Amino acid sequence: MVRGSTSEEQVTWDKWVQYRDPDAGNLLIKKYMPLVSYHVQRISVSLPKSVSRDDLKSLGMIGLYDALEKFDPNRDLKFDTYSSFRIRGAILDGLRKEDWLPRSTREKAKKIDAAIERLEQRLMRNATIEEIASELNMDEQEIYATINEHFFANVLSIDEHPNDSDDRDHQSFVIKDEKAEIPEESIIKSELLEEVADKISQLNDKEQLVLSLFYKEELTLTEIGQVMNLSTSRISQIHSKAIFKLRKWLQTA
Repeated sequence: MVRGSTSEEQVTWDKWVQYRDPDAGNLLIKKYMPLVSYHVQRISVSLPKSVSRDDLKSLGMIGLYDALEKFDPNRDLKFDTYSSFRIRGAILDGLRKEDWLPRSTREKAKKIDAAIERLEQRLMRNATIEEIASELNMDEQEIYATINEHFFANVLSIDEHPNDSDDRDHQSFVIKDEKAEIPEESIIKSELLEEVADKISQLNDKEQLVLSLFYKEELTLTEIGQVMNLSTSRISQIHSKAIFKLRKWLQTA
């Protein structure tokens, strides 16, 4: 039985699981489609306007269909939770396969990094957003937006694994367990998480709250603005500044 389902919904699930009834499948897709919209909204916040929400929705729907096909109602797991992982994963996988970050943004990111390096060599300290904007004759909001987009692009690439030649040579004889965690990787990941947690604790209260509400509570920037009684643009600015600080700290660590 699916956890938390009503008797009517359970009948629908039974029809789908036992007989793959297409009408039951359509009803379940319709019921859980808001999850797709939710994850599209969350992920699109950090993407350039050039990325179509319709494209993200299509990727999310692939994840939802996949979740419906593979979900095991006998497991102690709610479909909402399971499908959320599948939907989000499908969207991120789709983004990884496409070079969605415009060339102009990549060029801006390179200029910003170069300006930061020049300023820090000249000033012998971390450069502020204001100083970077002045150095490049750019609007501060444009600096924030570029840093945000470039940061998200880097996050997307974290899970990319280069094709190791040894793997290719032995792929017909060895099945690699992608889920197995190598001890060294576990230690490195643990140390990195501790370092990130320490750096987050050094942010100001507003920045810590925004990051917590966005990444832990999974609120949208608009919802965070309502909670903190600030405009969405102001929340976006606080979020970008926090990411900028973390990025600089981790680069120099």
